[in-house]
Amino acid sequence: MSGLLAGPFSASVQRSNDRARRSAERVSSRRRGQWAGRPLVFDEDLFRDLLLREKRRSDRFDQPFVLVLIGLKGGRFCDAPTWMAMIETLEAVKRDTDVLGWFEQGSVLAMILPEVDQAAAQFTREIESRVQVALSRRVDAEVRDDFSIRVHRHAPATARTAGSNHTTDRLLRDLHLSNRARVSGAVKRALDVAASGALLMLASPLFLLIAALVKLKSPGPIFFRQSRVGEHGKLFTMLKFRTMHLHADNAIHKEFVSQLIKGASPEGGDGAKAAPFKIVNDPRVTAIGRLLRKTSLDELPQLWNVFIGEMSLVGPRPPLTYEVEQYKPWHYRRVLEAKPGITGLWQVSGRSRTTFDDMVRLDLRYAKNASAWEDLKILAATPRAVISGKGAC
Repeated sequence: MSGLLAGPFSASVQRSNDRARRSAERVSSRRRGQWAGRPLVFDEDLFRDLLLREKRRSDRFDQPFVLVLIGLKGGRFCDAPTWMAMIETLEAVKRDTDVLGWFEQGSVLAMILPEVDQAAAQFTREIESRVQVALSRRVDAEVRDDFSIRVHRHAPATARTAGSNHTTDRLLRDLHLSNRARVSGAVKRALDVAASGALLMLASPLFLLIAALVKLKSPGPIFFRQSRVGEHGKLFTMLKFRTMHLHADNAIHKEFVSQLIKGASPEGGDGAKAAPFKIVNDPRVTAIGRLLRKTSLDELPQLWNVFIGEMSLVGPRPPLTYEVEQYKPWHYRRVLEAKPGITGLWQVSGRSRTTFDDMVRLDLRYAKNASAWEDLKILAATPRAVISGKGAC
């Protein structure tokens, strides 16, 4: 077992163990009840915190883990001795590095099995079989019928792009959604709908003017439609005003992005900048297209993507599929943890003056601290970034 991978998680478990023991000393005898002196079982808050950390570690280090859930079926009742049997069942199959706790206090027990061999996909079936055997030794068949056993294998982001366990993805995604986060998400969505709807109406004369210029200066459609990777890796069609000649080859951009993600200095970038993030003098771009890109007016049709819920006003820029194919494991978090946006922390913090890794770090910082107030601050800073032209693409 790799010391590099085991170290951070083991330290996290030890810290949470200490917190759990201190908490147990403070709670009343009623709260502790019959669990005193029994195997250590983390409470729901501590366990979910550990599970979220393990998910992030898994995505960063490209290392799968398994989550085992034993839960009561709907409407069933379980007394304390039966729950103790369930705890002993998981205790019998767990390894020293595994973590036992409540996924839902009093109704769903869970166990995290970190650092599972990525090649051993059959491990989920093996662990389920081991749990079933251990359970059969402790409770009778009638009691076992009151419970469901679910084994989820969380594959790293690189593996999920090829074939994802959507049930596991949704289960772990919900870990982010505390009551506060749900309220913040609802406020953010209300802001998106109200602002995008108002801007679509107010900017309609500008839409008509730009549409006429695009049509007059270059044959072809007014809008450019492109498949992008959205929230949780879901594909959607992003809209822009067309800024390129019809049938432009994307090979130039594909090679440029490939070098950028790898940390090289891309050919065709602005050599005056430490880390160019745009192609200078792109031959594919029309004359009106250069003006639209410089002023970011080509992005205006994305207000419709925001209005229908595919994007947000603020969030990470949605990548192309061939960009995502070249991501490092930790890069995937920028499409897994936040809805893509028209503007974001990266756009108002340097844009083309930052490296790709710096851009991802800014996106992850935003996802971690996302709030309606943060969105308003970024929206207020966006016009200045656009007018100054710093990093405009």
